[in-house]
Amino acid sequence: MRLPFAFAPLLLAACGVGQAQDDMSGVKIRTQPLAPGVAVLFGAGGNIGVSYGADGTIVIDDQFAQLTPKIVAALAALDKKPARFLINTHWHGDHSGGNANFAGAGTLIFAQDNVRARMSTDQFMKALNEKVPASPAAALPVVTFADGMTFHLNGDTLRIVHVANAHTDGDAMVKWEKANILHTGDVFVRYGLPFIDRSSGGGIQGMIAGVDRALALSDDATKIIPGHGEVATRADMVAFRDMMVTIRDRVAAARAKGKTLAEIQALKPAAEWDKDPKAFVRGDAFVEAVYDSLEKPPA
Repeated sequence: MRLPFAFAPLLLAACGVGQAQDDMSGVKIRTQPLAPGVAVLFGAGGNIGVSYGADGTIVIDDQFAQLTPKIVAALAALDKKPARFLINTHWHGDHSGGNANFAGAGTLIFAQDNVRARMSTDQFMKALNEKVPASPAAALPVVTFADGMTFHLNGDTLRIVHVANAHTDGDAMVKWEKANILHTGDVFVRYGLPFIDRSSGGGIQGMIAGVDRALALSDDATKIIPGHGEVATRADMVAFRDMMVTIRDRVAAARAKGKTLAEIQALKPAAEWDKDPKAFVRGDAFVEAVYDSLEKPPA
């Protein structure tokens, strides 16, 4: 997927590429309580879910390394005990950039098998024509899982669920059963059209299936922490799914008629959701990701 030039710096930051060059001194961490013992932290990068209480603090994603001191301070305001566990929803640096810092403080890191595999080797993001070097050993998840796992802590049950080949090939969602809160990682976002990382095994069919799984895990009372953006409702997620299905179906129908990618992009199948010139992902880029997903589905 060849993204517009103006989009590349945004995605570089979002995926943790070139972090050392970014000045994050002005970033503030904002905390929003969601339920007793559950909160979400907003800053720069992926939203951070937090479970805290008598059994210790569990952190879901950790944004960028430069922000760790601010994140730790925000966590201490909830509970002074250091983070016991950290779960990465996928490998991108805006969700895992602080791993080494947390590990150095004694936090145990969990993630899906493919997250460790990708973080431990050099990656190439075709969308950016950018090489992402392997993470240091200290940043790698220590405990990995294939399909999911469960935490029984702080009076609640946290179920981690892997959804295959969605945003990447290592996506995980976390559901608080008692509090009825769901962290989706980047399988669901609120910045408009989503970024599907084809180089990391992501695909449109997996994104739709992933949101279907999230919908099955939620009801109208569920508070949903998206990978990016404000806390959402199930209705927001339904609209997100409908958008992806509509665009997927339009691209598939045009492909079936023998149209090329350029011809399909000229039809503007994502036009209804591509009205902001400053949007994170533009319509032509998303259509290319969908077309490529249908042309070369993940194994």
